[in-house]
Amino acid sequence: CSPKTMTSHVHSTSLVDHSEVVLSGTCPVKLLPFHVERKNIINDGPQETVSAEAAVLNSRLHYYSRLMGSSDRQLSPPDHVIPQPDEIYIYSPLGTAFKVPGSDHTSKNPSIITIFAIWNTMMGTSILSMPWGIKQAGFTLGVFIVIFIGLLMLYCCYIVLKSPKSIPCVDTSDWEFPDVCQYYFGKVGQWSSLMFSMVSLVGAMVVYWVLMSNFLFNTGQFIYNHVHNINVSDSELETNGSEKVICPYPNTNPGGNNTISTLYLSDNGNMSDVNPFERYWSKTNTVPFYLIILLLPLLCLRSASFFARFTFLGTISVVYLIVLVTVKAVRLGFHLEFHWFDKTEFYVPEFRLLFPQLTGVLTLAFFIHNCIITLMKNNKDQENNVRDLSVAYLLVGLTYLYVGVLIFAAFPSPPLFKDCIQPNFLDNFPSSDIMVFVARTFLLFQMITVYPLLGYLVRVQMMGQLFGNHYPSFLHVLILNILIVGAGVLMATFYPNIGSIIRFSGAICGLALVFVFPALVHMITLRRQGMLRWTSAISHSLLILLGVANLVAQFFM
Repeated sequence: CSPKTMTSHVHSTSLVDHSEVVLSGTCPVKLLPFHVERKNIINDGPQETVSAEAAVLNSRLHYYSRLMGSSDRQLSPPDHVIPQPDEIYIYSPLGTAFKVPGSDHTSKNPSIITIFAIWNTMMGTSILSMPWGIKQAGFTLGVFIVIFIGLLMLYCCYIVLKSPKSIPCVDTSDWEFPDVCQYYFGKVGQWSSLMFSMVSLVGAMVVYWVLMSNFLFNTGQFIYNHVHNINVSDSELETNGSEKVICPYPNTNPGGNNTISTLYLSDNGNMSDVNPFERYWSKTNTVPFYLIILLLPLLCLRSASFFARFTFLGTISVVYLIVLVTVKAVRLGFHLEFHWFDKTEFYVPEFRLLFPQLTGVLTLAFFIHNCIITLMKNNKDQENNVRDLSVAYLLVGLTYLYVGVLIFAAFPSPPLFKDCIQPNFLDNFPSSDIMVFVARTFLLFQMITVYPLLGYLVRVQMMGQLFGNHYPSFLHVLILNILIVGAGVLMATFYPNIGSIIRFSGAICGLALVFVFPALVHMITLRRQGMLRWTSAISHSLLILLGVANLVAQFFM
């Protein structure tokens, strides 16, 4: 199809005079005139008359439009006939024309902005579980898996990125990957992609609720202890130096909801009795319910545009976490011993059978496939899309490796066990730690602003598909939000293990949107083009089996 169409320059649903022409005999293209004869033009100011030059261009364009009826591509309008972006107008049948302020060209981002936009979008709560994931897989195997899964996710993301361009004679300029799935697989592709997208979004909201409960609890605990001059021993097992590291669950499953907290009065060193503050300020029994008062009303707002202004806090939080990890690693030093298959008292083997837990976490950590097409549309140099996507994945992988490797290596063993590394590595630092307190407070505020945005995305996709309206009624929205909040409260109360929640969410949504659909779309496209080879069919079939195995393995860990 000829690229010379003006539809991409119009961003309005107002009445527009347009005609449909056929350039090659197979692909219909809508060509919008940029000018009407000597009428008024409205441009946020005094009315002005169309210039003579614009009138000449209009005549030429209409002339070529008539010639194109012969389906001869050589008769399509040359570039000098097509008006420039600053000459594009939207017309109504009443004879007025609204000049389009700017164009897509002026809103494009350079490669460096696109790269960091992808990096910022992909960076999420998974970074807090990276040291735990490496511990579960073993240090050597964990580093290899981060690199391997990163490359695998990059390739699948590349397939997703190029998938709309392989669809002939259809305008896919506004398509995302779920639209591609609907094109190839019909209603099955549409609803399955929606369902798996919901899994990733709701899973992220559950993780956010668990983390917000954790951060709010520790922030309140820090403030209370500071005001009342209380020294706290967060665990029976902790280091004695100036940089305290704790093992909060020394005799229990780290995925449990136990909270071992012993208070010591600074004046006499004796254990205090349980006070009302502890009774009403519990990480699992009360704080998750307090969040309902704040967040449920925010979820019911019709628009979440106000919270979009605070997305920059995500970048600040990640940068601060990197600084925190660097400072802690320098002060604690490295504590590593390599035992390839045998577990010792303080160290884990380099290769462990629990490695699927890390692959599940990484599937969500590298997941951006459901919005990558939109992100890359804003790239100024479209020919650099693959390069910029690869650089962004490289930065994300290096960030995950940096945090995961440094925390694992710096964890003081002995006296503590490497198995004490928590799914949220901030839990390995006492609530009295100033730097960790700042990190928790920052992350808490950031998540409070992002949580309504995630809820808005869930509502728009779910309500739009079911009722054709993003806000059918307050009751519909309230019921949906109660279900989402209820899931978060239940998990924060009974199973606050963000590592397990992330790995299951990643494995479930990754099965469809990372492995199955991209591989099938790629093979179908090659088959229709007559280019499918048995080597490609086998390799992409193995990709599907890998996604299935990743999900099944999560239930045996």
